[in-house]
Amino acid sequence: MDKLDLKKTRKTLFTAPAGRFVEIEVPPLIYLMADGHGDPNTGAAYRIAVESLYSAAYALKFMAKAEGRDFVVAPLEGLWWAADPESFTARRKHEWDWTMMIMVPDFVDQDAFGRARAKAAAKRADLSPSLRLETLHEGLCLQALHVGSYDDEGPLLAALHDEIMPAGGYAFAGRHHEIYLGDPRKLPPERLRTILRQPVRRG
Repeated sequence: MDKLDLKKTRKTLFTAPAGRFVEIEVPPLIYLMADGHGDPNTGAAYRIAVESLYSAAYALKFMAKAEGRDFVVAPLEGLWWAADPESFTARRKHEWDWTMMIMVPDFVDQDAFGRARAKAAAKRADLSPSLRLETLHEGLCLQALHVGSYDDEGPLLAALHDEIMPAGGYAFAGRHHEIYLGDPRKLPPERLRTILRQPVRRG
């Protein structure tokens, strides 16, 4: 049985030059999503959201495999925003709102998600109430690879906001988006690889 790997079939969404933003056109994509607020390092809501996403993602994977179409669970992603955009460059994490996400194949529909959610809920009593299946269409984006600790993203984001976007005539058109290509539980901070993506519009 062939195993679908979205990182390979949608390679441009998971690759970017290190430390340099490039344009990318992002099509409509289907995600498992769960929302929350506050510091992801200390808040229970973040842990519950991420664990809920993986529970549902693996339930979907095993259901699909039983139907003859297996897939690799995609990397964790996150949308981040705050009332004050400076919160990101200053790393004031307690002010952040977030939606954590895992991309799923296009064949996953609301019926399959409902069944997977029920399976996940049967295994964990604290399943995130915001867990859902939703399509996200970001369109034109600027995207770069950050190598290193998450806390060291500030200078690259500051350059994007204060230099690159004004110079290119870009305006914000969506929430700051991160794609986590390394597992912080297994890698030292200096080896973490994170795609930084910002939806934009010209003018």
